[in-house]
Amino acid sequence: MKISFATLKNEFKRVLLKLSFTDEKAELCADIFAANSLDGVYSHGLNRFPFFVDYVKEKLIDIHAEPELIEKNGLTEIWDGHLGPGMYNATKAMDRAIGLAKSNGIGCVAMRNTNHWMRGGTYGWQAADAGCIGICFTNTTANMPPWGGKEPRLGNNPIVIAIPRDKGHIVLDMAMSQFSYGKLQENEINKKELSVSGGYDEDGNLTNNPSAIIQSRRALPIGFWKGSGLSFILDVLLTAVTGGQSTAQISSNMKESGVSQFFLSFHQDNFHHQLIEEIIQYTKSSAPAESGGRISYPGENTLATRHINELNGISVNTAIWSEVLKM
Repeated sequence: MKISFATLKNEFKRVLLKLSFTDEKAELCADIFAANSLDGVYSHGLNRFPFFVDYVKEKLIDIHAEPELIEKNGLTEIWDGHLGPGMYNATKAMDRAIGLAKSNGIGCVAMRNTNHWMRGGTYGWQAADAGCIGICFTNTTANMPPWGGKEPRLGNNPIVIAIPRDKGHIVLDMAMSQFSYGKLQENEINKKELSVSGGYDEDGNLTNNPSAIIQSRRALPIGFWKGSGLSFILDVLLTAVTGGQSTAQISSNMKESGVSQFFLSFHQDNFHHQLIEEIIQYTKSSAPAESGGRISYPGENTLATRHINELNGISVNTAIWSEVLKM
């Protein structure tokens, strides 16, 4: 089943207004949920929307909260999200970082006590659309074991790096686990195995069964010990700067809430676009490993999916779509 972006967004906004969101917040959050599905990130679009609604109903998300500046140190600002909607807080934070960068060349906003931002890449695209380089990352509940461990003690702590480009922004958006939990859930819903091993089952065996990994909460770190170390250091950095909750503290709650996030933006008149094109062309000059294969830069496939879905409509899970229509 396929529906238009406008239809998807309008239904999201209808539900959020029914939940007493202001028009501004409902518009922004609905647009981000719909845009995620438009870009093919269904795990953080339609498929995640019912979970978001549940968090609102359980008052884990304070729809009336506004982010607050609590500390300023040069071009670095610390904000408190007051458990407001994560997408709203993250958009405001990146917008502030962009503003600082356009005035000073660089801007940094760190936020504590906020909620899940859904697709982290959203805020990389936001920075790039504004003509800025954007770097952002978040901590999460523990859902990945440290290298050499059996029990989840690290978050998959996604990181995003985006560079503006006239022919299509370069946007790297990745979790510290081989597959994000959103992707695991998407494959589980569609009853699809993972393309490669993504974690361990409860007996400690590597598996490409998404349900087994969700059950064990033993996702595989990218690069094995390297991904484990990177996840750890991102959590330490966030906690040191914001004074917010670490993965350990977030994990003490039954559901993920009160995370910390970091937004860094750079702006200059010349990002040396010709040199960037040389890097892309050189990278793509490699012969494909498989017949008919192609090499893509980060963000290229997202743009291609966006254009296809704009023309043909967005594929939706009919059961989840029906659930939203009944809300």
